Amino acid sequence: MAEDAAAWFAARVPSGWFAGPPDVIADGEEILVMGTLPDVELAGATTKEGRAAARLARIDRFREETRDDRIRIARGAERQFGRKVAWGARCGSESKIFTTLSVPVMTRLRMNERSILDTLVAGGVARSRSEALAWCVRLVGMHQADWIKGLRDALVKVDEIRSKGPLN
Repeated sequence: MAEDAAAWFAARVPSGWFAGPPDVIADGEEILVMGTLPDVELAGATTKEGRAAARLARIDRFREETRDDRIRIARGAERQFGRKVAWGARCGSESKIFTTLSVPVMTRLRMNERSILDTLVAGGVARSRSEALAWCVRLVGMHQADWIKGLRDALVKVDEIRSKGPLN
């Protein structure tokens, strides 16, 4: 599915938008189209904070200038793939996802796990158990990124081997 969507977007995204073809990531509910913008050209003495602000401004300008075209392309993709489309851009070390789905996920937690979420809520880290759980997932994603990537790569191998199995 992601390969089909990547080819579909590569054929429809205007060539001047990004420095190369956009990255397209898909799951069961959503397609994320993430493109890389050319980096900003600034004086060598520009501070790290100034460079970050300029990159975020370039991303914001791209978002504003391409809004109507992105909506048109997204509507076509939603008809084609039956999923919502989110857009994002990166410039240098900065990135922003513009609009993305927040999908409810059911989970069963035991008392000690609920207690952790309640502590995060009581401590003001999150406004609700749902927000606290999302915070925990983001934290694992940040601190275990290499491990998660290895797991995803292993799952791709499992899918490849499964597709060559005796039932196919």
